[in-house]
Amino acid sequence: QVQLVESGGGLVHPGGSLSLSCAVSGGSFSLYAMGWHRQAPGKQRELVAAINSGYSISYADSVRGRFSISRDNAKNTVYLQMNNLKPEDTAVYYCNAVHYTAPAGGYWGQGTQVTVSS
Repeated sequence: QVQLVESGGGLVHPGGSLSLSCAVSGGSFSLYAMGWHRQAPGKQRELVAAINSGYSISYADSVRGRFSISRDNAKNTVYLQMNNLKPEDTAVYYCNAVHYTAPAGGYWGQGTQVTVSS
C-alpha cells in the first residue's frame, strides 16, 4: 500500500528555519499531486503548499514568500522549506498525495510537529 512518512519537524525560534521531508513508498509518486497541510490546536486543517505532477506550485497567502515546496521524483520525496517562521506557524504538518486512483482525500502521512516559540 501507499505510505507517506514525514520528517524534519521540531522546535525553532521565531525567524528560524526548518525543512520538512515526506517520503512516499508503494505508489506512483511522479503521478501524484503532493501537498503539505497543517493543523493547529483548535483549528481546521489547512492547505499550506501544493505541487502537482507538472511541477505547478501554489501557496497559502499566509506562507507565500516564506515557504517553498519542491519534489524529487527520483527520491519519491516532497519537501517543504520553511523560513522566517512565526509562532502562528506552530502546527502538526501533514503530507498528502492525491491522484484519481487514490481513495477520496488521497493518502496521508502521520504528521510532524512544528513548534515556533521563543
